[in-house]
Amino acid sequence: MTINKLILTQDDTKKIASGAEAEALRNEWPVVIVIVDDGGHLLHLQRLDNAQFGSINVAIEKARAAIAFRRPTKIWEENIAEGHLRYLNLPGTLPIEGGLPIVVNNQFVGAIGVSGVRSFQDAQIAQAGIDALVL
Repeated sequence: MTINKLILTQDDTKKIASGAEAEALRNEWPVVIVIVDDGGHLLHLQRLDNAQFGSINVAIEKARAAIAFRRPTKIWEENIAEGHLRYLNLPGTLPIEGGLPIVVNNQFVGAIGVSGVRSFQDAQIAQAGIDALVL
């Protein structure tokens, strides 16, 4: 049996980071942008000018949570808001929007996490990064 596994290349990572950075700069949002591989290992970390340093670890954890559970971190934020507090006990989750898995040809190849502005804005930046990969 042959299994072909897709991976994020450095070129892919640069495209994603550039797309996310462009969206953040267009809106003048000081954020941290993180990209991880399918094992949650750091491939890219970028702290834009004036981004608070506290957003570094948050962006990393958003990206890791998105790939670990193969879903956007917004899912947990919504569940917590609905009163499903049991999700707070899942190790590795971060119930704050802004972490998105990166899926190519139906394979989870990594994730992007963004932190620094309102969570829906973080997600907007993350989605712009993913969209840049597809173009």
